[in-house]
Amino acid sequence: MDDQLGSGNLLDTTDSLEAVGVFRGWKNFMFIIVLVSMLVVQGAFWLVNSGTVAPRSGTESGGETIATAPKAADANLATAGDPNKPAGAAAGKSGLQKLIPFGITFKTLAKVLTFVNAVLMLAACLYFLTVMFCLKVSLIGKLGGINHISRAFFLSLFMLVLLLPWQNIFGGIVVGAIYSPAELAEGCSAPRADMVEKVLFYLRFSGYWLLILLLLILSQLRTCRWSKAILRRLEVV
Repeated sequence: MDDQLGSGNLLDTTDSLEAVGVFRGWKNFMFIIVLVSMLVVQGAFWLVNSGTVAPRSGTESGGETIATAPKAADANLATAGDPNKPAGAAAGKSGLQKLIPFGITFKTLAKVLTFVNAVLMLAACLYFLTVMFCLKVSLIGKLGGINHISRAFFLSLFMLVLLLPWQNIFGGIVVGAIYSPAELAEGCSAPRADMVEKVLFYLRFSGYWLLILLLLILSQLRTCRWSKAILRRLEVV
């Protein structure tokens, strides 16, 4: 009877470990997608904010009207209007534009940003669900490492909640880290008179992003510690 019970427990543990292996693989895959998508989103912000890709008035962000003044165009006009300014300034601008392949426009960037935002939201949801299932398997299979996987679960939950674009639902009362091309163009083109407005601007588009990235990395590190704790408990390593 004891041998049968021991065999049954070993079989359950083996099944749980196989499930952990599947969920861990998908979790790592979703982590990479979320990480790459966030890097693309932040890169789009710096391209527009630096004037390398200048937003233009009209409906270039997928049907949303943007009333903006192109930074790069304004700089070129200012340089052309002043004959005393060196030609090197204009050359520097054109050299910066050449860093962007195929002369990307804001319309193209807006399409890319919209697509990446959708991928980012789906991947973040799947990452959170995968961590949640890892927690359930660890509890049911009594694999150990509950402390680490529980912390990873809450970190991924906070990451997902802060990431979603709540401003589309609550009208700007609560904002998420994801922003639309129209929000990006409006934020980068709005005048910022004092230091407080500049700080709030960079906190919105970079500080918020950095917080999400930190939560994502901490959650991933916790899941790695959870995996090592399982292996140590089962004396695999």
